[in-house]
Amino acid sequence: MNKIKTRLAEKKDAEYIALLARITFTETFGHLFRDRQDLLNYYDSTFSVEKIEKSISKSNNIYWISFIDRLPVGYAKLKLNSKSEFIESENICQLQKIYVLKDFLSMKIGFELQNLLLEKAKELEFEKIWLSVLNSNERALNFYKKNGFEKIGNHDFQIGKENFDFMAMEKEL
Repeated sequence: MNKIKTRLAEKKDAEYIALLARITFTETFGHLFRDRQDLLNYYDSTFSVEKIEKSISKSNNIYWISFIDRLPVGYAKLKLNSKSEFIESENICQLQKIYVLKDFLSMKIGFELQNLLLEKAKELEFEKIWLSVLNSNERALNFYKKNGFEKIGNHDFQIGKENFDFMAMEKEL
């Protein structure tokens, strides 16, 4: 039987998270890149071990990491006091990342990560939480809609030569 363990991530977990980030990003978005070098450059700028270590060390970021039989399979990131152009409230946070390796999606690890993240946001007395999700990522859109998030706007994001259309969503806490 697979033993799932999720805990708060520490700086020593940066190597796991950097690797998970690269793999899960490729599984989710890799097919959308015409130029592989754009993808590799994004990894270097966003998912380096050093960048993840710095991010984990920041007081406004909280990470969780999930393991199955001691192997890292997913992670999540909550960004505290993260403003959105679509929300007027100052007392908001951002569900910045929930990623789980494709082979483990059916085990509801993403749901567990989301629940831990939402519990922490409520505990810290935030009014709302928001996120951005790729408009074409039906799996994620359905996941967030099913869990009470509602559309609040659209925005784009550029990586290399690619421009992506995102939906911003929010949830009352």
